[in-house]
Amino acid sequence: MRSGFVALAGRPNAGKSTLINSLVGEKVAIVSDKPQTTRSEIRGIYTDEDVQIVFTDIPGIHKPKVRLETRMNREAFDVIQGVDLIYLVTDGSVPFGKGDQFVLDAVKNTGLPVFLILNKVDKMPQQKVMDHLLTWSSRFEFAEYFPLSAKFTRSFSDLIETTEKYLPEGGLLYPESMISDGAENFRIAELIREKVLLCTQEEVPHATAVRIDNKEFRKDACYIQATILVEKKGQKGIMIGKQGSMLKRIGTAARADIEKLLGRKVFLELFVRVEDDWRMKDARISEYGYGGAFRNE
Repeated sequence: MRSGFVALAGRPNAGKSTLINSLVGEKVAIVSDKPQTTRSEIRGIYTDEDVQIVFTDIPGIHKPKVRLETRMNREAFDVIQGVDLIYLVTDGSVPFGKGDQFVLDAVKNTGLPVFLILNKVDKMPQQKVMDHLLTWSSRFEFAEYFPLSAKFTRSFSDLIETTEKYLPEGGLLYPESMISDGAENFRIAELIREKVLLCTQEEVPHATAVRIDNKEFRKDACYIQATILVEKKGQKGIMIGKQGSMLKRIGTAARADIEKLLGRKVFLELFVRVEDDWRMKDARISEYGYGGAFRNE
């Protein structure tokens, strides 16, 4: 048997979270079309009789503007130093740019084997797929090349089997039934934040965080109270909506996913609070579980 760690690196919005969910076969990472959806390392675990692969979805590597983004980058760089293999996930539907070169420079200096995962080929004609593969191969000698659609590809058996060959021999790193090692409260908070990303306007998502205030199991149900944090009063108004309509919409959508995670009925109560410039404050970033908060500082 072989086992090991694979980091999914790439620019924000390249499709890393969608890919890790597809590889594991269950939702372990939240997904949206907003950049910087992933703020902390998320692990998804694939196990069969021959291999256990711990896929690590890391924050998208980008030029930081606030302290939170600096810490997200630092965590991403830390993670890729401690894995066996790297998937460089790229959005094939957009041209190669400075951001791609920034990420490529980060991974090619690790000395690790790197697979090029050319994602979103469902949006590309075949000739464009070939052109992109040639462009990337001219910049770096990747160990393997995989054009695919993280969203629509039904089987990843070729990718799994090829990955296995690059991993060391070893036993299980996690119990075979385990698909994520994420803390339950953090996963719940992320599911709520995903619905914020999906439901609210452009100026709100980057400024939000979610904190679980209370979680109580009673018989066959779970009662959860959580606070959505924003940075400005105007953002609070958008988050609540007219007569609480937006907050209700977010809560209804989040509750459905949380019930799937916990396997029981959930009663979810949401609050909104203003926390000025929390993305610039290390203590708050750590409190909310982002930017490597659960790693050694």
